[in-house]
Amino acid sequence: MTLDDLGPRIIIMGPSNSGKSTLAQSIARARGLPAVHLDRLHHLPDTDWVPRPAAAFAALHDAAIRGDRWVIDGNYTRLLPARLDRATGLILLDLSTPRSLWRYLRRCWFERDRAGGLAGGRDSVKAAMLRHIAITTRANRRRYARMADTLALPVIRLDTPACVDAFYRANGLHR
Repeated sequence: MTLDDLGPRIIIMGPSNSGKSTLAQSIARARGLPAVHLDRLHHLPDTDWVPRPAAAFAALHDAAIRGDRWVIDGNYTRLLPARLDRATGLILLDLSTPRSLWRYLRRCWFERDRAGGLAGGRDSVKAAMLRHIAITTRANRRRYARMADTLALPVIRLDTPACVDAFYRANGLHR
């Protein structure tokens, strides 16, 4: 299955720091789709990841998915049913916990501007995020895999860095 099989409204899900935003940005550039980063909708700009009120986030989310064409990255499963109702395809990133931890530390220490980052914000290492990646993500990974098995949508699973690299190459994507 290729990127073309996923249609014009693509969801990208997976563990924190697995590369969802980078992939969304790459697909957006290659296919002329608007990229929607749910972290940017969920958190207030110019803060250290302070969440918006739930109703404000839901309104921004719902406005974004009303569009005819988009690639949207992030999990936020409370709002996932509405997203799935509009989506034409899903990419499930399922990279390992050590890989996600490494990516988190790299982005906090070395990356100034990154796809999906908050406007005016800078990532910093947080114990809560380390715990989330190391512990919570395992259960989420299993839940997302089970969910993907039940969807009528086309689903592409990328579960190793080699699979991700091959997907980028096969679809003419650039990081």
